[in-house]
Amino acid sequence: MSFFNFRNSRPDRPAAAALRYDPTSDDVPEVLAVGRGLMADEIVRVAKAHGVALYEDAGLAEALARLNVTDAIPRELYAVVAEVLAYVYRVDAEAKRTS
Repeated sequence: MSFFNFRNSRPDRPAAAALRYDPTSDDVPEVLAVGRGLMADEIVRVAKAHGVALYEDAGLAEALARLNVTDAIPRELYAVVAEVLAYVYRVDAEAKRTS
């Protein structure tokens, strides 16, 4: 006899994270917000409402969702977070040129 495992039957809940980074400081990026499901949707909604550039990477979002708010980014994620920051700088620079 087998039992229905409701935990495995739930659809995956997407994750989202928001990072804070000050390039004029020596501090590493830190987690500003993390969430799954409805909280992830709210993080994305607030970012869009404030004109924050969004970068979609499901693997990175999953890794960041395991961290706590105000945690510094672990060294293992430096390279991929650097890609995100480069993307954000490009998007910001392009927006300034077109406005």
